[in-house]
Amino acid sequence: MRFTNQRAYLDGFLLVLTVAGCAAALMSGGYTQFVIGLVALTTILGVGLNVLYGLTGLVSLGQVGFFAIGAYGVGILTLSGLSFWLALPVAALIAGAAGILLAVPAVRMAGPFLAMVTIAFAFIVEHGAVEWRSLTGGQNGLMGFPMPELAGFIFSERELVLLAIVLAGLSLYLFRRLADSGWGMAMTGIRDAELAASSLGYRPFVVKAAAFAIAAAMAGLAGGLFTPLMMFIAPSNFPFSQSILFLFAILIGGAGTVLGPLAGALVTVLLPEFLSGLAEYRLLVFGGLLVGVLLIAPRGLVGTLAAFLPRAARGISALPADEIGTFLRVDRSPGPLKIRNLGISFGGVRAVDGVHLDIRPGEVTSLIGPNGAGKTTVLNMVSGFYRPSEGDILLGERNLAGAPAHAVARSGIARTYQTTKLFENLSVEENVVSGLPRGAPGNPWSDIRSDGNLALAAGLLRFCGYRGALEKRAGDLPHVDRRLVEIARALATKPVFLLLDEPAAGLMRSDKEALAGLLRKIADLGIAVVLVEHDMSLVMGISDRIQAVDAGKPIAYGRPEEIRTNAAVIAAYLGEGGTASFKREQPLTTEETPVVSTLGLTAGYGAAPVLKDVSLKVRQGEMVALLGANGAGKSTFLSALSGLHRPVSGTIILNDEQVQTLQPHELVGRGLVLVPEGRQVFPELTVLENIELGAYNRRSEMSRSEIAAHLDRFPRLKDRLSSRAGLLSGGEQQMMAIARGLMARPKVLLLDEPSLGLAPAMIDELYAILGELRDAGITILLVDQVATMALAVADYAYVLEQGRIVFEGKAADLASDPRLTTAYLGGGQEAASAEEARA
Repeated sequence: MRFTNQRAYLDGFLLVLTVAGCAAALMSGGYTQFVIGLVALTTILGVGLNVLYGLTGLVSLGQVGFFAIGAYGVGILTLSGLSFWLALPVAALIAGAAGILLAVPAVRMAGPFLAMVTIAFAFIVEHGAVEWRSLTGGQNGLMGFPMPELAGFIFSERELVLLAIVLAGLSLYLFRRLADSGWGMAMTGIRDAELAASSLGYRPFVVKAAAFAIAAAMAGLAGGLFTPLMMFIAPSNFPFSQSILFLFAILIGGAGTVLGPLAGALVTVLLPEFLSGLAEYRLLVFGGLLVGVLLIAPRGLVGTLAAFLPRAARGISALPADEIGTFLRVDRSPGPLKIRNLGISFGGVRAVDGVHLDIRPGEVTSLIGPNGAGKTTVLNMVSGFYRPSEGDILLGERNLAGAPAHAVARSGIARTYQTTKLFENLSVEENVVSGLPRGAPGNPWSDIRSDGNLALAAGLLRFCGYRGALEKRAGDLPHVDRRLVEIARALATKPVFLLLDEPAAGLMRSDKEALAGLLRKIADLGIAVVLVEHDMSLVMGISDRIQAVDAGKPIAYGRPEEIRTNAAVIAAYLGEGGTASFKREQPLTTEETPVVSTLGLTAGYGAAPVLKDVSLKVRQGEMVALLGANGAGKSTFLSALSGLHRPVSGTIILNDEQVQTLQPHELVGRGLVLVPEGRQVFPELTVLENIELGAYNRRSEMSRSEIAAHLDRFPRLKDRLSSRAGLLSGGEQQMMAIARGLMARPKVLLLDEPSLGLAPAMIDELYAILGELRDAGITILLVDQVATMALAVADYAYVLEQGRIVFEGKAADLASDPRLTTAYLGGGQEAASAEEARA
């Protein structure tokens, strides 16, 4: 195979480099020989750091501490009479053990906190070497080490350098083997998407701790060789700046590449020597060159060069569909997954309450409900990412409630996510292969990308409908292919239960139809499919049973035809209806020319458009509601209108001016102001400061009387002006966000889901205020999931379905239009056809 040959060529090249290094050491002497030895030692340490940072993505600035532990370990042990050949592995093991101890607090942190922990460790080791004089000699250091002896032959500096070169070559080879193994894939997966790796059965802590231990042991090994090579060690040999230089070596050489540590070592060791004649300017020039390399070649020298080389292909044939069916088929079912009285609270808010459900193998069970109903929260509890406050998740005799995600995955429960979580830097095929071990990385020297595994992965991808290149980088895939690859990866774990969180989001109709067929095919193999999805036509068409939830509580359970006509479900999606207090006090009188309008607006994310040819207008003083099921494109429309998302095509007209190319701050300056979904308050600022930020574009004109006028509309906020915004309730935050928007003096106020997550009483209070704003002549475009409330306060309404406006009219007329229920819950000929296909 061409791919296998490439690995053989690389191994051969490593051997050639090792022999060449040994030849250079034999032909040189004195200081040149010593510098070659430093290159070899830096390479050995760099290989360990490449495992930690290049594969696992963890930044350590404390490697000089492990280097010092190895150096002092060999020095102290050999001075005590222990043979160098025993002292060297013992010192490496001590450094590795220190790495594991450091990993316990370090791997639970991220970003700068992780770096700070490792920096602290380096300082502790450095100062420990200074203060522990009885063991380390303090500032005076240690010297007089016996040279290694083998079969009566006493090593000189030349033999030590040769030993270092051989160990460096061996380290590079072992890194290549580790990177190709299940452990290397686990490390890469955790670096790219830790949550997804957990849902495949991998244990992030174990994998990260192993990476820390390898990096520390390799640094200790390099330090142990450093001691006899230097013949003198002191704390001054291990400054913190050396850790930064070690990390630079990996960045310059190419993180995650086999030859990166060697290339980085050559640059960071040899370049200062070449610049030694520049005296005090040497470090300045050296630093400038390093920055230049990182700017020009951000993937490092080896990574940048590798990008120009052709990627080898395995030429593997995918397993046929019947063999894939045999692989996936559930022959001995453990019985239903029983969810009993499941509940969870977040900060006193009851997110899920009393969910009771049986998930049967071979069936498609859908979980539906409006935004904030708790659907994804249920999936997160079942898959081990949340610990339930109460209730049980029973699989046979085992209660999985509170079990970690990796344990749940190994029990036969796989899942996908609302936003796909692929391992971006692995190929499509490798993403699927990563699911095959079910979290057991196996032999660290065995290639997980075997021909059999790749053929199985290719077969799973074809089974799921993926027709693209198998060796394409996953991060470069279009949206629809990302969905299919994620499903194939989940199937690679050979699950009994497959949890899918909004798999049809962002897909075109033809792709959704293909997805429906795939899910039905998966269920027919005996796998239980649990579907959270907002496309009601899809849900009604393929589901065997549906559980509807609202505000975290189950409200209906049954077959699709029962759920579609259930009064509680219809009320959950459309609301209970408005009240007479929302009616206008005086009839609307306005000009026909709209303040804002769109013509043929098309927008989306990736290849598939979310909005398709949307034309809408809002006149002066009018309140217009934009309605539709979750995923219909309502929030995307507001994002495109406010400049947060650039439209693909179409026109946006504001006050007779085309504005589709303007930036968000420019649109705010022209009077188009968005109050976003989720309020998006500044939690550490006070309520008053949040409100004042609304007038940022006209700070000089802002007056206290203006703020007081807005507070009269929101009396709840008056007593909270000096409180931090993050301490307000959800309803109070929403009122504050609207007051902030009004401070911008909008010509059109865009409200995105203002009732989301609010209690019914708070929704009534909020909508009464919206009615007052409407009557005061403020022009509003409203998006809200509570359709009946929106229609009770609006003058006119548009209904979106699959990114298109399917009908429009006066709000009062649409409130009783049966097409509105169909738009939210599916139905009609499309759903009937889907049900017929399911049967």
